[in-house]
Amino acid sequence: MNAISPLPLPTYADVEAAAQRLAGRVLRTPMLRHPLLDQLAGGTVLVKPEPLQRTGSFKFRGATNAVLQLDAAQRQGGVVTHSSGNHGQAIAAAAAAEGVRALIAMPQDAPAIKVESTRRWGAEITFFDRHNTDREALSAQLAAERGATVLPPFDHPHVIAGQGSLALELIEDARAAGHRLDALAVCTGGGGLIAGCALAVEGASPGTEVWAVEPEGWDDTARSLAAGERLANDGKGLNLCDALLSMRPGELTFAVNQPRLAGGVSVTPEEVFRAMRFAFEALKVVVEPGGSVALAALLAGKIPARGRTIGIVLSGGNVDPAVFAKALAAG
Repeated sequence: MNAISPLPLPTYADVEAAAQRLAGRVLRTPMLRHPLLDQLAGGTVLVKPEPLQRTGSFKFRGATNAVLQLDAAQRQGGVVTHSSGNHGQAIAAAAAAEGVRALIAMPQDAPAIKVESTRRWGAEITFFDRHNTDREALSAQLAAERGATVLPPFDHPHVIAGQGSLALELIEDARAAGHRLDALAVCTGGGGLIAGCALAVEGASPGTEVWAVEPEGWDDTARSLAAGERLANDGKGLNLCDALLSMRPGELTFAVNQPRLAGGVSVTPEEVFRAMRFAFEALKVVVEPGGSVALAALLAGKIPARGRTIGIVLSGGNVDPAVFAKALAAG
């Protein structure tokens, strides 16, 4: 399946199949709770900590699901993607596990920790200007030059379905503990994770609200949902949440998300730092800025939680040490 083929919308059945395909290949991350978090929220809060996932983020789920479905010719040609870091690491790791070559296009200002982690998996890296480059066009060009297959960060049915395995696990673990999710808050950039989660919820926990949470200045999903069409960001927001800086929702992801999401909220840098500190101090989990926005929204009272059971996704933990130190110092 190459970059210019029409791609079908994924379904709940695809998420179920992905979860089975990924069993034993990705970590089943635990469901975390903390009494202080319940007290602050006024409800029951169930946390899904994907910083504990292989490569440090949920992205390993979608990347692995996509790589596993390459045919023999595609494996021979290798894969190409663009990424600020987490998807790049995930594709590099998933490709390495299957003996497939990988080329990752990364922004010049990507955190050093993400660049080095991607290199460690044996991937080739090329850099681009975040603000003046059409990432999709660059990926397509690189793939055409090499006869490779593009596996984009979010706008691909196999990637979306793989990410949805996260929500299936949380729903199952919540049910085993005697809980049913009233709502699920998900960190949102291009919309692949939340699209997969929305499909999982639709099939496994109907009636559960799914909320998109984005950084201030990068709230394209919330604005697009309100407008009923895909809207772009102006690119002038802060780069703190580097994992979530997509310019607009994906075509596939928005088609999945538009009829299924309850809405979207955004959080400030101060709220992000508070969430990072709380995750470190109370949950004992290191979370990157973009990975903490759902928790930030809960702590800021932006997700209705009183008297309800709320699922919170911590999506990644690949944080630059200087940024993490700044978050801790901000307290």
